[in-house]
Amino acid sequence: MTGTLPRRPVGVRQPPGALEARRNLERRPAVSYSVSTLLTRNLDDVFGENDPARRRAAIDEIFTDDCVFYEPRGVYRGRDEIDRVAGAIKATHPDFRYQPIAPPEELGNGGRVRWVSGRPGEAPAYAGTDFIIARDGRIAAVYLFFDQLP
Repeated sequence: MTGTLPRRPVGVRQPPGALEARRNLERRPAVSYSVSTLLTRNLDDVFGENDPARRRAAIDEIFTDDCVFYEPRGVYRGRDEIDRVAGAIKATHPDFRYQPIAPPEELGNGGRVRWVSGRPGEAPAYAGTDFIIARDGRIAAVYLFFDQLP
């Protein structure tokens, strides 16, 4: 059967940690994303998403288990912390939208995207650059830099 792991024979003992490793393989999606796609999805589907369930699903899909988010006011480790921080940021201005001001740029396993954010139809309120490091098609680290408005 495609997509399933072989069963171990009855009566054969599993080595320590085998069950957890098996569960991790079963949970991990088979999709691998480009750096440009990861940058765009991070803006739109994580930090730009108002719905907590959709935001969390995106985080689980595009971030590694051991991901880190660096921003000027702190460092946040793991998906739960990124989810908490993204929700808190979005709650302060739920009507703001992130708009890239240039296409994402890729270099090796890293990339950046410059963006502005504000209410649609109004001048941007602030600007920034997201820089990511990807591993196995997922975000391992995000670095947020706030920029001067263009």
